[in-house]
Amino acid sequence: MNRADREARVRRLMEQAPPAVPPDLVLDAVRRGARRERRRALARRALWLLLCAATVAFVVWALTVRPWVEPPSETTPPLTGW
Repeated sequence: MNRADREARVRRLMEQAPPAVPPDLVLDAVRRGARRERRRALARRALWLLLCAATVAFVVWALTVRPWVEPPSETTPPLTGW
């Protein structure tokens, strides 16, 4: 198909009357969009809750284990000079 054929086909499509849209299409689209938005908001809240719970768990772990403190030595130096 060359360029002239494509242009002619597009012109024919543009000259045709638009197809009839079902009257309840808008209502269905609005309902589906609202449902999708509610699900996204619920997922967003769940992820934020999960992030907060993970942060609290990490802080509690860090405060109990204190990984920044050097562990005590397991061997003792020899006692001389007593």
